[in-house]
Amino acid sequence: MNLQSTDFELFDLPTQFAQDRTQIDARWKELQRQAHPDKFAAQGAAAQRVAMQWSVRINEAYRRLKDPLQRASYLCELHGAPIQAENNTAMPSDFLMQQMEWREALEEAKNVDDLDKIALESSLCGRKQLSKIEHAIDVERNFKQAAQEVRSLMFIERFTSEVHARIDLLGQ
Repeated sequence: MNLQSTDFELFDLPTQFAQDRTQIDARWKELQRQAHPDKFAAQGAAAQRVAMQWSVRINEAYRRLKDPLQRASYLCELHGAPIQAENNTAMPSDFLMQQMEWREALEEAKNVDDLDKIALESSLCGRKQLSKIEHAIDVERNFKQAAQEVRSLMFIERFTSEVHARIDLLGQ
């Protein structure tokens, strides 16, 4: 193992967006078994520290690879198209209009049923956005476009979590 390997190299996965989650999980368990600090107890403190570094690195890679949004962001960054969500908030006008409509609907929502409808719509939109990201990365290899799609998905996921928080509040 090499600490400088990409997450995909570390997990022996193809460098692409589409991944099999069960394969990621299985590889994580295997890597954790190999690098567990307890396995190196007889080799001294230095070996245990190195094993701990490996364990941390494996967990970081696992966290990125298992989450589609983080995996897409990571792929974009690997290919020279950083997300820069805090600096680049420009969005297409139709996307901004959709966001405004959702915000208005959220403000006007009176009950859990209204909120459930909004949550369903935003979740469906999020899944469509994931498909756009997969196409931009795995088919077109257009990482600049994928980065834009990732930024859009970040907005959608943030909004969806706000809706779920409101549902939780009303459900209490």
